[in-house]
Amino acid sequence: MGCDARPGARFPVQVAGHPWPMDHTQAPVLEALARYHERGALPFTPPGHKQGRGADPEVVKVLGEEVFRADLLAFGGLDDRLGSGRVLERAEELMADAVRAEHTFFSTCGSSLSVKAAMLAVAGPHETLLVGRDAHKSVISGLIMSGVRPVWVEPEWDGARHIAHPPSAASFERVFDAHPEARGALVTSPTPYGSCADLAGIAEICHRRGRPLIVDEAWGAHLPFCSELPSWAMDAGADVCVTSIHKMGSGLEQGSVFHLRGDLIDPAVLKSRADLLGTTSPSVLLYAGMDGWRRQMALNGEELLGAALRRAHAVREEIAAIDGLHVDGRADYVGPGLAVDFDPFPVVIDLTEFAVNGYRAADWLREHHDINAHLADHRRISTQLTHADDPSTTGPLLTALRDLVGHGDDLRPAPEVAVPAPGELRMEQSCLPRDAYFGSAEDLPVARAAGRVAAEMVTPYPPGIPAVLPGEVLKQPVLDYLRTGVKAGMNLPDAADPTLNTIRVLVEGTGAD
Repeated sequence: MGCDARPGARFPVQVAGHPWPMDHTQAPVLEALARYHERGALPFTPPGHKQGRGADPEVVKVLGEEVFRADLLAFGGLDDRLGSGRVLERAEELMADAVRAEHTFFSTCGSSLSVKAAMLAVAGPHETLLVGRDAHKSVISGLIMSGVRPVWVEPEWDGARHIAHPPSAASFERVFDAHPEARGALVTSPTPYGSCADLAGIAEICHRRGRPLIVDEAWGAHLPFCSELPSWAMDAGADVCVTSIHKMGSGLEQGSVFHLRGDLIDPAVLKSRADLLGTTSPSVLLYAGMDGWRRQMALNGEELLGAALRRAHAVREEIAAIDGLHVDGRADYVGPGLAVDFDPFPVVIDLTEFAVNGYRAADWLREHHDINAHLADHRRISTQLTHADDPSTTGPLLTALRDLVGHGDDLRPAPEVAVPAPGELRMEQSCLPRDAYFGSAEDLPVARAAGRVAAEMVTPYPPGIPAVLPGEVLKQPVLDYLRTGVKAGMNLPDAADPTLNTIRVLVEGTGAD
C-alpha cells in the first residue's frame, strides 16, 4: 500500500496572488530562528529567561538548552515589531498551499481555541448552529462562551458495540429542514476511534442552503498527505477545518491550524474571532513545530505515511492474533447506520472477550510495561500509531499486550459499567448551555439528581465527549453509567465532584428558556 504524492509538492510552484513561488523546501519560522541566532541578537524583551541565560540549571538539565534558545517573541524577536518579514504569514501560506486550502491560521492554544473561533465566525449569541452530539468538550465550551443555540444532530449509534459514529448526511438534512434558521453546521470527523463522516454529503446539504460547514478534524492532520486515507475536510468541500498538528502530526502539544475555503466565511472575521480568544504571547516553539511538520509532509509525506500504513496493518493483524483481543476494523465501523470511512491509525482493541474493562487494562499496561494507551473506555483501549512508530515501539506494544492477556486472571472480575441503550443516553436540552452554566447552581447528591437540570459538563476523558451538558435534564440511566464508570476507573476531570457523589444542577425554578 502506498500514498500518491501531491503533484508539485516537492518543487516551487507559482500561486496566483502570491509574490513568491510556493517552495515547500522552505520553513520560514525555522529559518528566521536560525537567522536570529546567527545575528547574536540580544533581547531586552520577554521572556525573562533571556535565551536560557537566566533559566534554572536544574530545569535546563531536563528541558535542554535549545528549548530556551528557541523561546522568543514572535514580533520584536523572530520578526520585527511590525512583522515586516511576514514570517508567520509566509508559513501559513505554505501550509494552506500544502493542504489545498485558501487560508490557514496557526494557533498556539490548541484546537480547543481553533474550533471556538470557527464557531464564532459562523454564529453569534442566540443564533442557531447544528452540532453533532458527539462533539468534543471544547465545542461545548464554545457554546457556553458565545451563547450560540445548539441544535443537536444525533450520531449513528452502534448499540451492539456501544460506540457512536459521526451523524449521517441524512440526519443533518432532517435537522436543517426542521431548523432552517441555522447559521451552519459542525461535525467531528474522524472521531478519536477513527470513524469518518460523509463530509462531502454534509457539505452539499449545507451549501445548498448557503450555509457553511465546520469540521472538527483534530484527529486528521495526516489525511491531506496520502490518497489511501479518508478524504479530508477541505477536499470534501468543508468551509472551515480545525486540525491538531500535535495529535497525528509532528508538531508540539497545543499546535493547531484552522483552514478556510470558499466565500461563506470572511477570512478577516475568522482571524478576528481567533484574536479575540487567543494569546497575545504565542509560542514560537509551537509555530516552528507546525512549520517544520508542513515541510516534512509536503516533501516526504507520501513515503512516511505509506510506510506507516503498512506498519499499522501489520500490527493490527498481530494484535488480532492474540487470544481474547479483537481489533476494530473497517468491517466493524463502516456500513449502513455506521460510518462512511475509516482511519486505520487508531488501533482500537476491543476487550469484551477478554472480560476486562479498558480502564483496568490501560492501567495495567502503564504499571507493568510503561505503555500508555491513548484512550480507554468500558470495553476498549486505543493504541494510536503514527508515522513516528517503528519496530522499536510496536514490538514492546505487542509484548505488553501478550503479557496482559497472560495476566487476565489478575484483572478479573472487572467492575461492570451500566452502559445505557442509545435511546436512554440522550437527554432533553431544557435551556442554553450558557444559561445553565452561569445560572444559580447547587451540588446535589447523584441519587436525587434525576429530573434536575445539569449546570456543568461531565466528561469521560479521554476522549473528551461530554456525557452530560449544562442545560440537559438528567436521566437515571446516564447517572448510573457515570457512577458505575467511576467505580470501574472512568476519569471525569471537569466535574465539580470527580467522584460523582454529587453533581451540579440548577436551583429549581431558574435557568429555563
